[in-house]
Amino acid sequence: MQDKEFFIKLFRAAVDAADPERTIAAHLPPKPKGRTIVIGAGKGSAQMASAFEKVWDGPLEGVVVTRYGFGAPCKDIEIIEASHPVPDAAGLVASKRLLEIVSGLTADDLVVALISGGGSALLPSPPEGMTLDDEIAVNKVLLASGAPISAMNAVRKHLSTIKGGRLAAAAHPARVFSLIVSDIPGDNPAFVASGPTVTDETTREDALRIVERYNLDLPEAALEHLNSEKADAPKPSDDIFAGNEHHVIASAAVSLEAAAKVARDMDVEAVILSDAIEGEAREVAHVHAAIAKQVLAKDQPFKKPVVILSGGETTVTVRGKGKGGRNSEFLLSLAIDIDGADGISAFAADTDGIDGSEDNAGAFADSTTIARLLAKGRDASAYLNSNDAWTAFEATDDLFAPGPTGTNVNDLRALLIR
Repeated sequence: MQDKEFFIKLFRAAVDAADPERTIAAHLPPKPKGRTIVIGAGKGSAQMASAFEKVWDGPLEGVVVTRYGFGAPCKDIEIIEASHPVPDAAGLVASKRLLEIVSGLTADDLVVALISGGGSALLPSPPEGMTLDDEIAVNKVLLASGAPISAMNAVRKHLSTIKGGRLAAAAHPARVFSLIVSDIPGDNPAFVASGPTVTDETTREDALRIVERYNLDLPEAALEHLNSEKADAPKPSDDIFAGNEHHVIASAAVSLEAAAKVARDMDVEAVILSDAIEGEAREVAHVHAAIAKQVLAKDQPFKKPVVILSGGETTVTVRGKGKGGRNSEFLLSLAIDIDGADGISAFAADTDGIDGSEDNAGAFADSTTIARLLAKGRDASAYLNSNDAWTAFEATDDLFAPGPTGTNVNDLRALLIR
């Protein structure tokens, strides 16, 4: 299809705007009298750790956990790789290591927390009465539920001994300085990686309401814990957090602006719908497609040529057993809607480099995608109904697989109308 090079340039600009070396250097904490301990979790945490080592002038030590294949070379910070999006035993080991390295610190010590999206799955730490298998089951149920990330993380942080500010609590009386790359619509730092070092006001009662609303079939041990006071998370007003700071150093909003600038530099007007779109991927696609077709037919609400950009994090309610992720599902649904609408092309990808279960970040689509699938004897609607968008775009040679990017500021969606 045409326009792939255009979309790749936008993606690179969005990722570069969230580059850890650039953003961390601008947000360094004062040096402590005592030790500097670096901890971290997320799909961009290893690159953040590597960047921090380069710009920190002084001794340090630490441990961070990232997804398998997302590591980066570090001299003094230990990198542990674990499973994402479903936790595993390596993540359990990493959680224990993080809790150990922040224990026994003093008020003269500094803990620098490098947090990015994906940390929720990478930090399994089930409370007493729950097992790792229980936490794995919880994650699988959440991922298939269609619940927004904020709701999923509200449940996760009340079924953990490390999330919901508990890692920061374990570091007390050391000061905790969190640098956060947000993959959360709205950029609430307490929801990134389920907030291991940042607290919020959600309660276990909130978590139970989410369980009821989304009809979550959680393990009995998880339900018992949520109904116990042991599930209560620390509150932001607790004195032990008084000296802590957190800074969102990269976000979808900044990355979308960077992508828009690149488009304008190529003489294509760019508009940003929102940096915080949530909802079912295939339904969000219907809205995007309708806007694009309105532009194509009537130059409303924007005049063509134009690229329509959006960010945020959609969800997928899993109905089938196919391969894919939210971005490829969005695109397949959109491709069906724009079939034959010559002049519209589209792209969607996760800025961390991975979309769902496979090795692609997303894919490309245009007005010919469905026709090209039909020419190969493939049924786009059947693929969509079985959550098998990856297979559809693999058949048309339209997958986008840039590899790990070192950051994670949510999804980038772009619709070009010529």
